[in-house]
Amino acid sequence: MTAFILVSGTYTGGWIWREVTARLRESGAEVYPATLTGMGERRHLAGPGTDLESHIEDLVQLIDHVDAPEVVLVGHCYGIHPVLGAADRRAERITRIVYVDTGMPLDGVAALDLVPDRAVRDRLSDPTGQGEDDWRIPPPPLEEWQRWGSVDGVPADALARLTRLAAPQPRGTLTQPLRLSDAVAGLPTTGVLCTANGSSIAMVEGLVGLGDPRLQALTDPRVTFFELDTGHWPMLSTPRELADVLLRAAAGEGHRVTGAGSEQPAHLRPFLMEVRERRRERVGQVDFHLPDADAPRPAVVFVHGGPIPPGVQPTPRDWPTFVGYGQYVASLGVVGVTLDHRLHTLDDYGRAAEDVAAAVELVRADPRVDGERVALWYFSAGGLLSADWLAAPPAWLRCVAATYPVMAPLPNWGLADSRFRPAAAVRTAGQLPVVLTRVELERSEIAATVGEFLTAAGECKANVEVVDVPLGRHGFETIDHTEQARDAVARAVRSVLGHLRS
Repeated sequence: MTAFILVSGTYTGGWIWREVTARLRESGAEVYPATLTGMGERRHLAGPGTDLESHIEDLVQLIDHVDAPEVVLVGHCYGIHPVLGAADRRAERITRIVYVDTGMPLDGVAALDLVPDRAVRDRLSDPTGQGEDDWRIPPPPLEEWQRWGSVDGVPADALARLTRLAAPQPRGTLTQPLRLSDAVAGLPTTGVLCTANGSSIAMVEGLVGLGDPRLQALTDPRVTFFELDTGHWPMLSTPRELADVLLRAAAGEGHRVTGAGSEQPAHLRPFLMEVRERRRERVGQVDFHLPDADAPRPAVVFVHGGPIPPGVQPTPRDWPTFVGYGQYVASLGVVGVTLDHRLHTLDDYGRAAEDVAAAVELVRADPRVDGERVALWYFSAGGLLSADWLAAPPAWLRCVAATYPVMAPLPNWGLADSRFRPAAAVRTAGQLPVVLTRVELERSEIAATVGEFLTAAGECKANVEVVDVPLGRHGFETIDHTEQARDAVARAVRSVLGHLRS
């Protein structure tokens, strides 16, 4: 017999698992939807001393009173913090930990540190003006739940119930650091990723493929993953599907991420086109790919995506995709520019934008470049960095290009109110040409941002050309060596260079 202990996120209680609980019990499992101190129907028990340790002790006591030989701990959002704390103290009782659309907190990390929305994080960390209630945080109103995670798929009545039953969150539960020993590290785990909130197995595999040592633990065969095509609240939007996934997770099922091994990572495989090598010159964080020319030539600045963990080698400007594009445009008589910028975390978009702006000024000042004819070409999550230039295009910017781009922040990125939203900025781009390369097999969460961008572009009659890649995948230049893919690259380059020369 398996017993599931279900632990929900901020402001909620065991009531949120009602439909999931019913489904699990139908399968014959024991289920304990936990309501932690001060939450749900226990809100009257909260006090200034209620903190993460209080919630960990709640779960330790619950585990001690469960007789089932197999206990699966399930943590959603903030709930993973007390789950990990309790599992660390009762590791011998736990057969698996399930992370439901949540981060991976480590020893010494407070829950507040993992809140993606910086504005929300700053507000929660500052109790100024709260008076006697400075020890608790009021729940958000109905229209602000989206800031805590996508409400995609949540029925209106369920969202209203969430708002009505939400309890103030004791501040100490979010600010007290989680303390872990090595005991919890040896337990099997499962991640349930909600794609409409911006998470997917493909993204996990991409990050692991970059070689970040912090993520190598995800390749352990005891670690599995599932995806649900819904937002941040699957217990409300897809309770039956979530229950089925929990049952499969308890049985050890799920997708396993493999390490790179001897196979070359996808982003380091050869560029899909053979290009005759041109002279390449490095200036700081910028590389110039130079054509055979005496007079100043137009330039294309290629901007990589991310976040790229610090220390990854080689850095993006040496990846075959960007070297390939730089050399390709140089072979056609235009200066190709590749660069490294500091998009290492989702909080780094401001720094990365500064890096790109500095690189552009360096390029425009170079005597080999016609500084009045420059194009900016963005890739993947670097697409958000195009927003500043779309919002107020300078006269020298002749074209913006974007390939398999993210054109609006994903829901769990915490950038809802930031300036990095090309889907909004395009409304003031005027007739600046935009060349967008779209792959047919794009991840659904990214495709949704492209759809939002194209809808906005259509409404304001922006000058957008779409180049489609049939059966193309994200990062197709090194994984889809097809005639259709090569043709798409050639068409996109031809279009961008045509705008530079017109």
